[in-house]
Amino acid sequence: MAGLAQLDPQTLLRAYAMGVFPMSDHRTAESVYWVEPRRRGILPLDGFHCSRSLRKTIASDRFRVTTDQAFARIVQLCAESAADRPETWINGPIEDVFLQLHELGFAHSVECWDGDRLVGGLYGLALGRAFFGESMVSRATNASKVALAWLVARLRVGGFTLLDCQFQTDHLATLGAVEIDRADYSVLLEAALGAGFTGSLGAAGAGADDWSADFFALERVAAPPPPAGTVSGPVSGKVIVQLLGQTS
Repeated sequence: MAGLAQLDPQTLLRAYAMGVFPMSDHRTAESVYWVEPRRRGILPLDGFHCSRSLRKTIASDRFRVTTDQAFARIVQLCAESAADRPETWINGPIEDVFLQLHELGFAHSVECWDGDRLVGGLYGLALGRAFFGESMVSRATNASKVALAWLVARLRVGGFTLLDCQFQTDHLATLGAVEIDRADYSVLLEAALGAGFTGSLGAAGAGADDWSADFFALERVAAPPPPAGTVSGPVSGKVIVQLLGQTS
């Protein structure tokens, strides 16, 4: 059902907790509509397909990968038209509410950089032990694949159980995404959020009884101890490959 966009963080959290998400017809649309697919795309966290060439790209640190360092820019990049995607479903109201959710600690981004140039990444929403992938973008070969690999490693380390891709695509299928019925998705969603959870603006990422995963566990578990007097160092691509080693 479509209507004038009146989106706020609480409404979005409750919608995602029920398996519903907003879309628009185009970038400048004033309205949104709510979607609950009959068939849902998910990427099992133990089933990510990391090809040999992708492993080499990750391990070589071809891209500098960051998290939550350029959230607004990633959303804008995802919303831009491109040769392979002339139109987008991310309109102003959707962009605005996700910026608010990022400020509240619920929405996150993974960015890939070539030097100082942002060349790809993704963003989505963390709630309970579920991560809802919203959009991914690539302006350099393999940038979005690298971002997704880092996301999967992060979610595995952080105790997440569900990576929602919304819709299955040929691209996602090559990376291990599968399509399941709405009823099966609902079971996975309830297990990831905790029984009775309907969405709340309490602690960021929290579920029922604060039963939530840790989106930032990767830095504590996988990053090397920083030198005295410095901030935490980055996680290397070789560590990400090791964390994904049991996937195929």
